[in-house]
Amino acid sequence: MKRIIGLLFLAAAFACTQPKDMQITVNNPLALDRENEVIELPAETVSAIKAKYGDQFIITDSNEKEVTYQLTYDSQLLLPASVPANGNTVYTIKSGTPQTYATITCGKHYPERVDDIAWENDRTAFRTYGPALQATGERAFGYDVWTKRVSHPVVEARYAKELNPETLQKIAELRKTDPKAAQELAASVSYHNDHGDGLDYYSVGPTLGGGTAALMVDGEIVYPYCYKTYEILDNGPLRFTVSLTYNPLTIRENDKVIENRLLSLDAGSQLNKVTIIYKNLAETTPVATGLVLHEPSDVYKADAEKGYIAYADPADPVNGQIYVGAVVPQSQKLTQAGAVYFSDEEKKDRKANGHVLAISDYNPNDKYTYYFGGGWSKWGFQTPDDWFTYIERYAEKVNHPLQVTVR
Repeated sequence: MKRIIGLLFLAAAFACTQPKDMQITVNNPLALDRENEVIELPAETVSAIKAKYGDQFIITDSNEKEVTYQLTYDSQLLLPASVPANGNTVYTIKSGTPQTYATITCGKHYPERVDDIAWENDRTAFRTYGPALQATGERAFGYDVWTKRVSHPVVEARYAKELNPETLQKIAELRKTDPKAAQELAASVSYHNDHGDGLDYYSVGPTLGGGTAALMVDGEIVYPYCYKTYEILDNGPLRFTVSLTYNPLTIRENDKVIENRLLSLDAGSQLNKVTIIYKNLAETTPVATGLVLHEPSDVYKADAEKGYIAYADPADPVNGQIYVGAVVPQSQKLTQAGAVYFSDEEKKDRKANGHVLAISDYNPNDKYTYYFGGGWSKWGFQTPDDWFTYIERYAEKVNHPLQVTVR
């Protein structure tokens, strides 16, 4: 009898030493369902979780299914939340050894491709250009949009196939003896052709491309060139983050402005988040987020009040149609949103017709935050209206974020 009592006492004492489960309640203030939207728990919450569980904790949904999470470079805890319209969802943090999560969002520096930095998630992919490209004299100021129609990572494999040294040597040899065979082999490995998972066929050129921001002086865009230095801060499974620093720009006579961009892409999203700081800027200056207009077109939408711009690129008869867009939070107070066209001379120089611009005033030492990205008619957006609806709803979500409490 004493032995039974002793065992019961030990069991009760052991139970008392087990950390009590914590709950994450996510509330949705909009009349829109929110699916797999990555939420952040701040550093102080992460400290409390680690104080309670150490590194041995898992997160489960209401069906006791384990949920992927990520700890970021700046001590945020990320997890994808699905919350019904005007409703809430509860997730549970408990002791346990987390499983190995598949990488959904990732990126890499490619020195072998003139310092590209390319990144992707389960929906789309992007790249920005580096110092080796700038050294060639090629002008490429904006973000590039790569299409994809599979949820697993594909960008690294595309670069490996395109830049394989043995294949490149064979192509070079065939060009001397059999140009047609050389062309066929080159086409079979090029990421400019769709081999089943998407391709790169967006044209950037000397423009703002698919959503780059730039300062404006006297109504003229001061184009930022390629990044000077980079640091990859997060690399999946749910978020990719890179910090980019640019060479000094002469904005006005005595300004030597240095731009830093903190760029991140989350799983499930068509849009990146960018926060920019312009150092050494002497006075309030307009900043424009731009989408290049490749042809005279009214297939765009712009709404300064709601804080978004969106554009449907000219459709390709084989590859379909790329869509691009940007969202500026209402806190940034857009002063203008709409198409601005180049002069005839500039159209020839930039091989484009202008930009759809979203313009705000930037105050020295402030942070300018916005979102940019793209979609594809072969992966989720059959028509321009589908894309425009997505961007408008994205703006609503940015201005009415999911509300998170932990207890």
